Amino acid sequence: MNIRVTSEHFHFLEAFASETRVKIIEILNEKPRNIKDMAAELSLSSAMITKHIQKLEEAGIVGTESLSGARGRQKICRLIQDSVTLQFTSPVSTDRSGYSVSIPIGQYTRYQVNPTCGLASESGLIGMMDDPRYFADPEHVKAKHLWFGSGYVEYSIPNYLVGDQVIKSLSITLEICSEAPGYNEDWPSDITFYINDTELGTWTCPGDYGHAPGVFTPGWWTLGTQHGLLKTLMLRAEGTFLDGIRLSDRTAKQLNVRKGDDIRLRIECKSSSEHPGGISLFGSGFGNYNQDIDIHVLYE
Repeated sequence: MNIRVTSEHFHFLEAFASETRVKIIEILNEKPRNIKDMAAELSLSSAMITKHIQKLEEAGIVGTESLSGARGRQKICRLIQDSVTLQFTSPVSTDRSGYSVSIPIGQYTRYQVNPTCGLASESGLIGMMDDPRYFADPEHVKAKHLWFGSGYVEYSIPNYLVGDQVIKSLSITLEICSEAPGYNEDWPSDITFYINDTELGTWTCPGDYGHAPGVFTPGWWTLGTQHGLLKTLMLRAEGTFLDGIRLSDRTAKQLNVRKGDDIRLRIECKSSSEHPGGISLFGSGFGNYNQDIDIHVLYE
């Protein structure tokens, strides 16, 4: 996860303003735990631990699920983030050598999807669920949430290069997770990213998150998945990175994008992958982050 240090993300930054919450993260780093066990280990009441867990859930750091056991139902907590990169400065240069665009998730230009699948706007479903034909419905441009069990969606990134300019770096930030029937927070999915048919790398998403309500997910939505993880894919001169961790050796120069060339972003889950767990995407008005697919291009 890549987080810009702004007031917009205060709910996330605030999660670390408590020594108890940091200790809870340390405990959950060892293994998933229930509320009662953590309360005993930290010498606090279960009610107090529950409040801290709610704060960590709202920040998208911890996921929970209720399970039946020998002692009745218990809330099991687990970490859903493995790393976070804090970004203190804007990724866009102030010398006009770059540009930014925000692409709504419904404005894909190509797709090939398989069930389970569907689209939703802020006010309701678009077409019928589990019917790929509705990905061609003209209303698809209004989608704020979409999901599919395997396949891909592809987006066209505007190319504003002029003269002999070339791309120096390309940054893509989006909210994404796996796609399980209903939801399943332990549902790994191998998600592959491409630019212009060049494979940049594959990331294994841990799960499909539906236990905690999404911060911006509308109240009418009760069909499972609530939010994803905020991920930043960065293509630089040194290689391709996801949240600051190297994903591959693919560089911006290798794309060789020039004035007038297409820039196509493909997000794919291959049915033949080790973890074919699908893809869920979230735009503004859905999930934990009120944004679409944010693109930042630097050129030279």
